[in-house]
Amino acid sequence: MLSSLIPILTLVKKFFQVAAVLFTVLFLPFTGTVCRALPLSSGYGERPVRFAFITDVHIAVNAPSVEDLRLCIRDLNRQESLDFVVFGGDITDFGSDEEIALAKSIIDSLKVRHYVLAGNHDANWSESGCNTFLSVFGYEQFCFEEGGWRFIGCNSGPDMRMSPALVPHESMVWLENLPKGRKSIFMNHYPMDSSVLNYSDVTRTLKALDVRFEIGGHWHANTALNYGGIPAVLGRSGMSGNGAAGYNIIELYEDSVAVAERRVYPHSAVLLEPWYTARLSPVKDTVSYDAHGLPADYPWMRYDVNDTYPGVKEIWTFQDEYNIVAGSAISGDTAFYTTSSGFVRAISLRDGKTVWSRKFPGKIFSTPAVEGKTLVVGCSDGKIYALGTSDGEILWSHSARKSVVASPVIRNGKVYIGASDGAFRCLSLRDGSLVWEYSEVEGHQASTPFIDGQQVVFGTWGRKLYSLDPDTGALQWVWTVGRPVRNYSPASCVPVKAGGKIFVAVPDRRIYAIDARTGEQAFFVEGGRDALGMSEDGTKIFSKTMFHKTYAISPDSPEKIWEKENMTGYEIAPTALVEKDGVLFIPTCKGNLIAMSSETGDVLWAHKLSIALINPLQVWREGKDFRILATAMDGRVTLLSVPASYNKK
Repeated sequence: MLSSLIPILTLVKKFFQVAAVLFTVLFLPFTGTVCRALPLSSGYGERPVRFAFITDVHIAVNAPSVEDLRLCIRDLNRQESLDFVVFGGDITDFGSDEEIALAKSIIDSLKVRHYVLAGNHDANWSESGCNTFLSVFGYEQFCFEEGGWRFIGCNSGPDMRMSPALVPHESMVWLENLPKGRKSIFMNHYPMDSSVLNYSDVTRTLKALDVRFEIGGHWHANTALNYGGIPAVLGRSGMSGNGAAGYNIIELYEDSVAVAERRVYPHSAVLLEPWYTARLSPVKDTVSYDAHGLPADYPWMRYDVNDTYPGVKEIWTFQDEYNIVAGSAISGDTAFYTTSSGFVRAISLRDGKTVWSRKFPGKIFSTPAVEGKTLVVGCSDGKIYALGTSDGEILWSHSARKSVVASPVIRNGKVYIGASDGAFRCLSLRDGSLVWEYSEVEGHQASTPFIDGQQVVFGTWGRKLYSLDPDTGALQWVWTVGRPVRNYSPASCVPVKAGGKIFVAVPDRRIYAIDARTGEQAFFVEGGRDALGMSEDGTKIFSKTMFHKTYAISPDSPEKIWEKENMTGYEIAPTALVEKDGVLFIPTCKGNLIAMSSETGDVLWAHKLSIALINPLQVWREGKDFRILATAMDGRVTLLSVPASYNKK
């Protein structure tokens, strides 16, 4: 008798389950209560690991996202069955100290254990060089175990330079050193596809760690993906742009996962049916890699381009243990570069061997400048340092009120440098004493200023370009880009001067020509973004588009002298172009160096140095040949030799 009732009871149970879901969706948003968690799956085992993943909350002062995050935190605190919460990056909108403090104050009200990852909005425009995010949240990677699963998370860039993302070299080393053979979940802000420059290295490392599932954000939409056999999801934004704030609830069983969206309203919340379920098992690495470790689906220029131009030789090359996010300086036979982890290193140009190395308390994104026996660099610990070139001894330091992520220039015994505290400074090279300070700068500074006898010019992330008197610091003029969004600021580009005009490239994909005396805009040219250069004789300004073209203009006219294909593909590196002896050198965001004729725009040669963005170059002649010192964001340092025959066409 009982067995004959089972089908009927099952139908009744199903009816009430469906009715409960319909009631929740249709009526609960108006009841002022929070819905009870619905089971995401059945038959997968005993109690799962249950956690929330909230991402892309984009906290900004006085923005609607603030209330959205507060609603989500309040809803999370009302749930009793969560093991932990993970914040998947883009916690802030612009990475400012104020935004980070506000986000932290809201997140601190969360009662359940939680972990926070950084995203590109937290890193790319950071006024502190990512120092504040690290100091406030206390870590850039995490690894813990829960319910038989290991959970791994790490940061991603780009660090202060616009480019595709890159899991930092130091994070890669950390991943590679984790114990193998423990079933794991990996979390990062980015999807681990070609959005990340070293995606293939990351995926191969994760497979060796027995990662069976990946979780990310960045796309602001619930999305199912697969990375070379590893199943993955991206989570919706925490913001209410789609009608409700929210996040995802993830349940992990012994060999399966279920993901459901939770929508949060001012007085209620709704947990929807799972939009993703999957069985999870070990993933073998069946991808084929070439001799340089690149998979078949690598979409950009490969190392075999080096076989096409065999005359371009690497005299020496080595891999630093940390990311490098700035250019270098040279004095005699010694070169100097900095790392994002806070090292200043001196190396021999003869063989690349370390001469000395000094660690500083903050991250460094500043390209050093050298004059005589003194090297100057800014640091995100809020200081400008002068070091002895022979041994790295600290000769003096000067404190700013915030981080210093901009780069110095030295002229006539004076150091000119911006900071993130609303000030631009001129210091004595001899002892670091303040010569003058202009303290009404809007937006933080992150690039290298232009200077001559008439003016010092620099851009900021406040949409402004400033010109000051180099002797007194008196304001000469301020130019404001005609775009309302601060992302469109002349902050990454190094300005150049020619024909009585200052030229600057802005992320709105234009080059602007500004009267050097008055600050009035003369004209603009479509197609540039962040990076430009000037010929040695001052007769041409060069820039590149985001889509495989380079062009030259005269300082006197917006008409293009030439525009040619440049082999770069999609290209967004803010690194300055360099022209020397008729050759235009183009560093790219994917580790490729392209050489073109500055007269005709014809491609002369190309060389792949790395998979990551190339920082500002050092280029000089040695006899008739070129020498090029290049560093890349992934920590690669290389000295190239290019024969004279390669520099003509």
